[in-house]
Amino acid sequence: MKKNLGVIPAVYPMPVLIVAAYDENGRPNAMNAAWGMICAMDKIALFIDEDHKTTQNILKTKAFTVSVADRAHIEAADYFGIATGNKVPDKFERSSCHAVKSGFVNAPVIEEFPVVMECELADIIEKDNVYAVIGKIVNVGADEAVLGENGKVDPEKLNALIFDQFRSGYYVTGEKAGQAWNAGLGLHGVK
Repeated sequence: MKKNLGVIPAVYPMPVLIVAAYDENGRPNAMNAAWGMICAMDKIALFIDEDHKTTQNILKTKAFTVSVADRAHIEAADYFGIATGNKVPDKFERSSCHAVKSGFVNAPVIEEFPVVMECELADIIEKDNVYAVIGKIVNVGADEAVLGENGKVDPEKLNALIFDQFRSGYYVTGEKAGQAWNAGLGLHGVK
């Protein structure tokens, strides 16, 4: 029997994504956004409020990057979620992270985070119940240290942070439990 917990955001895990954009003067800002997901092969949706400094920067520059936060940089990742760029103009500098301009879009790539999606602003969805920034992914960059022998990102090397909305904790991914589009074939009648 299940215990009723009321209305809570009960999706687990949630990725810890670091969204970065330049302001109109070329100053980088970044925020921690756990409410984001891939919504097409070349699109990412970020469910972030329009009053965030980073969102305002995205609206002005029409570009942004989304980095996957990792265990090695948990302090900076968390700080990007604690401080607001609307009140802390030097938030990026305080993080001790380093920004370099993307070679694909007008947005900063944070050198410390091992995987980055470089995005053009594709759409803003604004309805009564949702505000979403949709980005067209024009490039994905990854540090060689997180690549496997096949040249793809290896989750066991990435140590990506995931957010636990039940207790507000960070956890790390890594252990493979099965193969997608294969683990359930026995139930489908295929062996």
